[in-house]
Order: sequence, then C-alpha cells, then structure tokens
Amino acid sequence: MKKVFALKQKWIYALIVAFALCIGGLGLYAYRLAYAPNFTPNAPVRIYIHPEDTFDAVCQQLRDSAHCRSLSSFRLLADWMKYPRYIKTGCYAIRPGMSNLEAIRMLRGGQQEAVELTFNNIRTKQELAERLDEELMLTADELLAFLNDSAWCAGQGFDTATICTLFIPNTYEVYWNTSAPALLKRMKREYQRFWNPERLKKAEAAGLTPVEVSILASIVEEETAAPDEYPLVAGLYINRLKRGMLLQADPTVKYAVGDFSLQRILYVHLEVDSPYNTYKYAGLPPGPLRIPSIQCIDGVLNYTHHHYLYMCAKEDLSGRHNFARTLSEHNRNAQRYQAALNRLRIR
Repeated sequence: MKKVFALKQKWIYALIVAFALCIGGLGLYAYRLAYAPNFTPNAPVRIYIHPEDTFDAVCQQLRDSAHCRSLSSFRLLADWMKYPRYIKTGCYAIRPGMSNLEAIRMLRGGQQEAVELTFNNIRTKQELAERLDEELMLTADELLAFLNDSAWCAGQGFDTATICTLFIPNTYEVYWNTSAPALLKRMKREYQRFWNPERLKKAEAAGLTPVEVSILASIVEEETAAPDEYPLVAGLYINRLKRGMLLQADPTVKYAVGDFSLQRILYVHLEVDSPYNTYKYAGLPPGPLRIPSIQCIDGVLNYTHHHYLYMCAKEDLSGRHNFARTLSEHNRNAQRYQAALNRLRIR
C-alpha cells in the first residue's frame, strides 16, 4: 500500500509540475503575444492610414516604418481583437518598445497623434489648397470647392476674392484626417481669436476693416523684403488712401500681369486693365495678393505715422526703399534706381 501511495504521490507531483509548466508556457506565450515590446524604431514614427487602406496595408507600414519584429504575432492578436473590422483612418505614433496590445488598442480606438499644420509664403487659393493637400488627408479639390463657393464664402463674411484672408499663417495642431469642413471651422475660430479687441481697435483707427488690413498687408509684404519697413510702407499707403490718391503699388501690377518675377515695371504693364492694377483703379484691390504673415499684418496695424507719399526701391537693389514726401524728390530717387537697373541691363 505504501508503494502504491508513494507512486500516486509521484504522479500527482508530476501532473502539478506539468500543469505549472504548461501554465507558465502559456503565460510566457501570452506575454510575448500581447505585452512584450514588438516595435523597435529608433525614434517615434508615424503611420498614416487612408480610407482605402486594408489590414495588409497597415501591417506593411508597421513592418517597413515601425520595424515590427514579429508581424505574425501582431496579426494573430489583431485578429483575436477584431481590429481588421475596425480600421480607422488617421495618423498614429508608434513608439520604441510598444507592444502589440498597446498598438492595437491605439489603432482600434482611433487614438491619433496630432500633426503640426504650418502654411506660409502662400499666394493663391490653389497654392493654399495644394499645401494643405500635402500635409493632411483632405484633397485640394475638396478645399477649393468651398473656397470657390460664393454662397459659402458669404456665409463666413468673405467673398471668393477675400476668402484667403480667413487663413492666418501659423502652426496649428490638427488631426491628419480632419475633413475640409472641420478644418475651415477651425480656421474661422483661429481667425476670430486672432482678431481680438486690441487688433480690431487698431484697424478701426486706421480706417480699415480686418479684411482690408490683410489686403494692404499682402501689398506691403510683396513690396519690401525688409520686415522693419512694414510699418513705414503701410503708413505711406494709408496716407495715400486717406488723400484719395492711387496707391500705384508695383506688386499689384505684377499680380494683374500674373508675373511676380518682374524686376522692372514698364508702361505696358501699367496699362493692364485689371481691378488689381492700382495704377488704374483707386483704393485697395478686391483681394489679397498673398496670404500675409502675422508680422506684416501687425506691421500694418502698427503703421508709422509720417508724411511720406512716395517710395522707390533703393539703387543698391537691397530690397529696401527710399521714401519721399514730394514728387520731385521721388523722381530723383527713381532716376537713381532706373540708372542702377540700366547698369545691370535689367529690362
């Protein structure tokens, strides 16, 4: 009996050990499947999931960009958690040491990483739409459908010529898959935040609306390459507006001609019949020549109070200007500038 009992005990111990080993093995497998680090990029990387992307396409990004060590384990856990049924568009950050479970929960839950949206040095609606197309999931055509819709623009307080003044160049955190309507709502909020009571008061003091400030700023920014000249140039144009004088701003002629590369404005250019040609039409043009920077908008709002009515590029071709109160003084400045162009054979 003792031998039988001892034999039973050995079997029981063996079963316990085998069970423990089995549980331990399953636990280790579960740990490796769900909790062990499975992504080894050198630094956080972003993957972008488009509406048409399949589960295989997501896996390929995880392999190629996020350096997934065991794609089979990711696939197995993702299938078990039904992620292929719930693929969500967006931009997602995969960090070094991330586990399968962390990655799947993030992807399945749509826990996106915000992207920094920056746009500057933009002239036209087409350029703006293409820039945003490059940085976000939306398309240029989707955005242009709104920006060229006169009814929609009117509802925002603009028209199709001035709608670009809605966009204040800055860096914004947005989700990569934000829609065109959602982005435009965000830009409207940023516009309203930018045009705070202080800026509105300065615009009113200058006799301008916020849209007119942006239009004038677009001329000023095209006119001078020196930001410290912004307030001076703005003051000159405001002086001319108040006196009912033609602005006679060369950048508006370039815009009317459709060639910003012009180095010399000729009489034939001045005769172009366009509402943007301020040598022919009084007041501000119907829309901005570009989307002006915040620095230039503030330069207009804080314009210098002086008596200058004329300006001409300096003869050193530095991009800076000589300012004048009288036409005779201006003509002397212009003669020096024209002589410099002639010496360099700039036509």
